[in-house]
Amino acid sequence: MKTYGGKVLFLDRSDINTDEIIPAKYLTEISKEALKPHMLEDLKLEGFAPQAPEVREVRVVVSRANFGCGSSREHAPWVFEVNDINVVIASSFARIFRQNMFNCGMLAIELSEMEIDELFRHKDAGASIAVDFEKDTLTVTSAKDSKTIAYQIAAFDKALVKAGGWVEFADARY
Repeated sequence: MKTYGGKVLFLDRSDINTDEIIPAKYLTEISKEALKPHMLEDLKLEGFAPQAPEVREVRVVVSRANFGCGSSREHAPWVFEVNDINVVIASSFARIFRQNMFNCGMLAIELSEMEIDELFRHKDAGASIAVDFEKDTLTVTSAKDSKTIAYQIAAFDKALVKAGGWVEFADARY
C-alpha cells in the first residue's frame, strides 16, 4: 500500500479554488504529466513562489476552509497526483474536489479549525506529516515538536483510497 505523508506545504488561506490549483488554460492538455509544471501557478499568497524548488518536494498540503472550490474539474486533484502530493488537509472541502481526491486514490482529510490551527503552529521549513492510514491518525513533526491527531473518513472513501482510486476499486469488484 502507498505511503501517505511527507514534507508539508502550508497555504494559509480559505477558498483556494480549482483555477488557482491548475489554471483553466491547461485543461486541454491530454496527459497528467503536461499539468505538472503548472501546479498552483496562479495562486497569490504573500511569500509563496509556486516554482520554488521546495514546492516540488512537498507531499502534503495544509490549508483552511472550502479548499478546491470552483469548477468540478478532475484536473485539480490530477495536478497534485502528478506532483506526488497525495494528502490535502483542510477544515472543509468543496464536495466535488473532495470526492475527486478519493476517486484518484488520494486523501482529503477534514479537521476542525482548531486542529488546522494546531497544524499551522508547526509551520517551518522542515515540517512533515506522517499518516497512519490503518489507525486514522496523522502526526505532524517540526522543529517545535510533534503532535498526533485523529481523523475520520467514510468507509467507502477509505476503500477507494486503499484500492488506489475509483478505477482500481471498480476493477477489483465488477
